[in-house]
Amino acid sequence: MYKHEKQAVERLQSNHIHMLSTLSTAIIAFSLIISLSGMLLFPVMAFADEPQPVAQVGNTTYMSVQDAIDHTSMKNNTVTLLTDTTESVTVTPSKVMRGITLELNGHALNASNTTAITVPANMQLTITGSGTVVGGDNPAIDCRGALRIQGGNFTSNTTLMRFAETGSVSAEVSISAGTFTAPALIGMLDDAEHLGYVSIRGGEYHGAIPAGLDTLVLMGGSFSTTENLTPYLADMAGLIPDSDDGMFNISELAISSDYPTVELEQGSTLQKLTNDSLLDLTRTKLNGISDYRLVADAEQLQALNKQIELALQAVAKRKAFDAVSQTVTITATRDAETADGGADPQFRTSGHDEISTQVTVNIKSIAKPEEPAKPDEPGKPAEPKQPDMPRTGSAIQALAVASLLLLVAAAVCAFITNRLRSS
Repeated sequence: MYKHEKQAVERLQSNHIHMLSTLSTAIIAFSLIISLSGMLLFPVMAFADEPQPVAQVGNTTYMSVQDAIDHTSMKNNTVTLLTDTTESVTVTPSKVMRGITLELNGHALNASNTTAITVPANMQLTITGSGTVVGGDNPAIDCRGALRIQGGNFTSNTTLMRFAETGSVSAEVSISAGTFTAPALIGMLDDAEHLGYVSIRGGEYHGAIPAGLDTLVLMGGSFSTTENLTPYLADMAGLIPDSDDGMFNISELAISSDYPTVELEQGSTLQKLTNDSLLDLTRTKLNGISDYRLVADAEQLQALNKQIELALQAVAKRKAFDAVSQTVTITATRDAETADGGADPQFRTSGHDEISTQVTVNIKSIAKPEEPAKPDEPGKPAEPKQPDMPRTGSAIQALAVASLLLLVAAAVCAFITNRLRSS
């Protein structure tokens, strides 16, 4: 009995030790799993909480656009946006640098508490790419230096871009592409004496351009309104409407005539022509608007009116008038008021006033009218009207019929006479 009890106790102890060993192994395995999970989980959580770089120069990334600008160099002077960001930046590269390029790269730079981008005097900024610069309640750009815009979408709830020329510095701006939307598209900084040298060579503009920006020149682009644009158009440039989107596109100045050849004939159209009535008659016009006006050649217009006068005299005197033709040259000439420049000097020069077209006016021939029949003299009876004589052919036919009838009658009479004699 004692031996069996001892064996049973040994078996229980062995099983207990085995269970403890198994449980320990399970606890250790579970601890290892938890440890490994923590090692994998916590770095991911920590990575998600870390700020992401927003800009890059060369192969180096930065946590702010301003920091990236400050680290540009002669070798790497392009700052590329890596994500949308809210930040107001100033172009202040290192001392050896005078200009940088901002590649929007499809992302948005939103102004934080002041103008989104500021370009100080003696600094140059080139903006490229398809991203967006959002001024919000602030301007999108303030510039006292040099600015080149070659793409992007720029918006603001106030003046979109402000420039300045003072006694010592002047903004020099060239815009060739991009979309610009704001209540006022261009304005001057508070201390500016003049706008600076701003040229628009392309792009799409939704908003107004104020009057009085003395050195703004428009060479290309598409505009939502034509208000105030006339003085800023470059030499030989005009505006033509786009029926598809309601915009007005800048193009080369051109003259067109809907009716380059017209005809005048007896009636209401046969009258002397003035410069304006000739333009209306031929529908000759400049493309869109411009500070040029159309002037017909004075001598040719005078010659045309002389021919019209002769035709009118022929009509009055009931005489014939042979058809004549007169060609008139119409030239685009600058308005005298703006050609002097006044307080706002323009880029246009009178040396470009050479564009012209020609229209031809034909005066149709006038036939001499027939003399009307003379009326009867009063108190004298009208002579009886003689019967119309038959035509020659009809008279011959009548004589032939009469002759035939006479022959028949003579034959009948001869027959009757012979019968009476025989009886």
